[in-house]
Amino acid sequence: MTENLCTFAVEMRMIAAYFPITDPTLIFFVVLLIILFAPIIMSKLRIPHIIGMVLAGVVIGHYGLNILERDMSFEILGSVGLYYIMFLAGLEMDMESLKKNSRRFLIFGLLTCFVPLILTYIMARTMLGYSGTASFLLGCIMASNTLIAYPIVGRYGLQRHSSVQLSVGSSMISLFLALVMIAALSASFEAAGWAFWPLFFLKLAVFIIGSAFLIPKLARYFLRRYSDAVMQYIFVLAVMFLSAALSNLIGLEGIFGAFLAGLILNRYIPKVSPLMNRIEFIGNAVFIPYFLIGVGMLINVRTLFMGGNVIWIVILIAFFGTFGKAVAAYISSLLFRLPQRDGNMMFGLTSAHAAGAIAMVMVGMRLEVSPGIFLVDNHMLNGVIMMILVTCIISTLMTQHASQQITLHEKAHLEAEDPKTDDEKILLCVKYPDIAPQLLTLALLIRNQKLNHLGLVGLNVVYDDQNSNKGREQGIRLLEQLQQQASASEVQMQTQVRLASNIANGIKHAFREFACSEIVMGMHVHTDISPKFWGEFIQSLYNGLNRQIILTRFVQPLNTLRRIQVCVPSRAEFEPGFHRWLERLSRLAEQLDCRIQFHGRQESLVLIAEYINNRHPSVRTEYTQMGHWNELPRLATSMADDHLLVVISARKGTISYKNAIERLPDELQKYYSGRNLMIIFPDQYGHQKEDRMSFTEAQHHEESSVYDAILRWISKKRL
Repeated sequence: MTENLCTFAVEMRMIAAYFPITDPTLIFFVVLLIILFAPIIMSKLRIPHIIGMVLAGVVIGHYGLNILERDMSFEILGSVGLYYIMFLAGLEMDMESLKKNSRRFLIFGLLTCFVPLILTYIMARTMLGYSGTASFLLGCIMASNTLIAYPIVGRYGLQRHSSVQLSVGSSMISLFLALVMIAALSASFEAAGWAFWPLFFLKLAVFIIGSAFLIPKLARYFLRRYSDAVMQYIFVLAVMFLSAALSNLIGLEGIFGAFLAGLILNRYIPKVSPLMNRIEFIGNAVFIPYFLIGVGMLINVRTLFMGGNVIWIVILIAFFGTFGKAVAAYISSLLFRLPQRDGNMMFGLTSAHAAGAIAMVMVGMRLEVSPGIFLVDNHMLNGVIMMILVTCIISTLMTQHASQQITLHEKAHLEAEDPKTDDEKILLCVKYPDIAPQLLTLALLIRNQKLNHLGLVGLNVVYDDQNSNKGREQGIRLLEQLQQQASASEVQMQTQVRLASNIANGIKHAFREFACSEIVMGMHVHTDISPKFWGEFIQSLYNGLNRQIILTRFVQPLNTLRRIQVCVPSRAEFEPGFHRWLERLSRLAEQLDCRIQFHGRQESLVLIAEYINNRHPSVRTEYTQMGHWNELPRLATSMADDHLLVVISARKGTISYKNAIERLPDELQKYYSGRNLMIIFPDQYGHQKEDRMSFTEAQHHEESSVYDAILRWISKKRL
């Protein structure tokens, strides 16, 4: 028996000699295994997988089984993960909601900062016997929080829920105040004293104003000129790290700079774009899990067994800090008249402490109270680190519970209009590779995100002539590229290359076969093929098809647009397709986070405003009366290069048609050449999918009539 024990001990020592693992390849392999299996194991235990990441870090770290050494990779990738969390929170903020509810953000931010700070300060002074300075430091640590449970919100698709927005905004306010107070505490130990403040606020003002001025200019310049997916992603990361580095430079933590960069880049990265998908995917797959595992590796569970004093400190810090966050969240929810589930979400997201707390306690460890005695001792350090584990578990469980509550409530109170009954199915007609990606981006931005079926069809129609085989091969390659682009946004797209002797007929036949609801296509740009404004077949298409057709011409990327100008003809509200085009434009403005301005008659603008306020309240809108369609040329004087002009047109014989629309091609060519342009022909016969044929309706329309030619000839003779 003794020999077996000795043999076992020798074998264990031999195995232990290989640990901790120091080889970078094996370290990365072990981390990937944790990222892979932690969600699987935690889901079987019905525990949020974020807790699994932190607990795995505890097990493999120096204070656990000592499997991995916390080398520089955890420092670097962990910092990237923390920056990623804050950056994503800034990117996914609803900026219009932030402006409209700034008072709520400020109130909740002040409460969630100062309530736990005061409670923790009083507790530390009275129950732990800490000095006033050490108690203030501990209060600052509990005043801040880390959005460690934010990935859970993303999985439930609640990033733009009001309670989530309030939590993210207030977290940044409380973090900022806590960092400023820590900077003041650190300055009080230095010779600079109060002379520190003017310089600090000057640097802060220069940093914020400079970032708000320079980053948008850089983003517009870069995104207009470079469409490569890798280059755009690297540019976004570079901006995030530059902002974080500058934030560190002025005396604040880098997470503040990362969040600020996310806020500034918010409107340049649409929520459904492939770029946003890549940012979220890489962050959630690698960087954020690395950060969570790294946090777990800092936690020393053994300190709980070193004596009752440490356990008492952990209980008091975790209880009073968490209780303060709960008081702030539920008081705020009562003040704002929000339901309890929203209060649960606000408490869950704001109750966790992680890297920010570690950074602050490290500052305290460098502050020397007297020779050889520092502000933070080992008991306080271990208490704070154990508090991180406790608050991370509480935050994760509460956020998971609140997310489920909110999701179930929203499903039970859906709008009367069931999205499954929506007939939306967009037919994307593409021909030229240089404009096809922009057309797909537009279709992704205006599509209904709630529809699960294949709501996007890519079509390439090729003339059935001697060059049809070559044209068909080019069409297949083009559609394959678009499918890859759509897949990057997690959208499936059906495709078809079609041979036809008449392009318009080929599009119409495909439209019926796929049971589509509308068409998105580029405008005619090649004047060497046809000098006409509409090209060879567009007129035949919109006169032969009664469903919505969107024609576009973009001279710059959509995510750099700042304003959408919409010209609405009188009586447009009486057309059957009124709400369809209004819904598409509202989605576009919402996704691009740009302002949309409607020009039209008062009676039309009232109905437009009512629809948007009810369905898309976050869209920033302006309404300008335009008495007559003849005012369209005058609007060109207020159009900038980064504006999009949208003209709601009409087919002949419809209720909103007017003779002035006949002059539309000439006016657009004269006044809006080289500008971003969209022309929409709305639904005219409701949901009917068959073309109407009658002796009273012409089946073919020329771009200009003989009467127009006679009038032009007379006007030339007069001159």
